[in-house]
Amino acid sequence: MYEITRNVLAEVKKAIVGKDDVISKVWIALLAEGHVLLEDVPGVGKTTMALAFSRALGLDTKRIQFTPDTMPSDIIGFSMPGKDGMVYQPGAIMTNLLLADEINRTSSKTQSALLEAMEEGQVTVDGVSHPIPQPFIVFATQNPTGAAGTQLLPDSQMDRFTVRLSIGYPEPADECSMVLARQGVNPVSYTHLRAHETRSNL
Repeated sequence: MYEITRNVLAEVKKAIVGKDDVISKVWIALLAEGHVLLEDVPGVGKTTMALAFSRALGLDTKRIQFTPDTMPSDIIGFSMPGKDGMVYQPGAIMTNLLLADEINRTSSKTQSALLEAMEEGQVTVDGVSHPIPQPFIVFATQNPTGAAGTQLLPDSQMDRFTVRLSIGYPEPADECSMVLARQGVNPVSYTHLRAHETRSNL
């Protein structure tokens, strides 16, 4: 376990420099099978951190960019007529790690579509429950409360997150290091570990 932790953190730190405390807290939350909420201003690496963890862990990942017109069916899926009756069409939530980007830019109704999944590991569409692949993690980012175009998360959904963290701006030296590390290659693009070494420990 120590070896896996060391490798995962090392991979994520290739993409996010100078935020070791935040990275460690996110890793602890993931080991506890919890969900993570990163709240901060745009441009500090919230999405990059989520993608770095997903690649390092080798998890199947889907990303949904929350906008005012995002519907609950975009997340949990929907039913449509088929030869043998109604057929379930999976939504973005059918994955191991769901990156819910700028979650508070969409309506409360759409935000609440995540509640059952985050608590019970399943979604219910037209009265039929569908299990979500395990492990299942929601890694959400949101703009600061009160920012233009945002909707407050309902208390019931805030309660589903194990940690609520802020990354903050990097120090000038760390920012320079990240810029130099991206000359010709994006560290997130090659951040990966063998999935079978990590999934069993989540």
